[in-house]
Amino acid sequence: MKKRIAFTEIALRKTMVFRKAISVLLTFGITLTIVSCEKEEKKLGAAYEGPVEEVSNVQIRYSEQGLQKVQMITPRSLTYSNQNKVFPDTVNINFFDPTGSIITRLRADSGHFDHASNVYIVKGHVRVIKSESQETLTTTELSWNPVTKKVFTDKALTVRNTRTSEITNAIGMDAEQDFTRIKFRKATGIYKFSGVP
Repeated sequence: MKKRIAFTEIALRKTMVFRKAISVLLTFGITLTIVSCEKEEKKLGAAYEGPVEEVSNVQIRYSEQGLQKVQMITPRSLTYSNQNKVFPDTVNINFFDPTGSIITRLRADSGHFDHASNVYIVKGHVRVIKSESQETLTTTELSWNPVTKKVFTDKALTVRNTRTSEITNAIGMDAEQDFTRIKFRKATGIYKFSGVP
């Protein structure tokens, strides 16, 4: 009888050790599965934030009542999922009069379109040349709203008029999209220049 009790005790101990081993292995396996699923969810949940579209040799034209008013030319455009666009290379914009002649030219190092505010912003060495009045405006940033047809900036700018030999420095301005009327927010000086412009 003693042998039988001892044998039953040994069998019972082995069963308990086996159950503990299985319990530990199952706990480890479940933990490993949960951790690996969490990592996969993080990988799957990370959204792509790069451009969804890239276009080369871009020309964007705006017209009113069948007449071309504005033409933008840039080598490359990147469109993102929120419909914002980036123009990483040189941006050239031409503004037209009612006869279809270019009256103002703009050149900038780069630009972008903010879809939420419906505003185009050009940056870098921004240069605007008004052919008729022989004025050149330089600044670091200009914004254009195609709905209000206004161009504006809060940055420092300089306007050089070769007809009157005047240089006007200002901080901020608001203008018509063809630059026919410019209102300076804060003029900081008007100077006469002489010699070659």
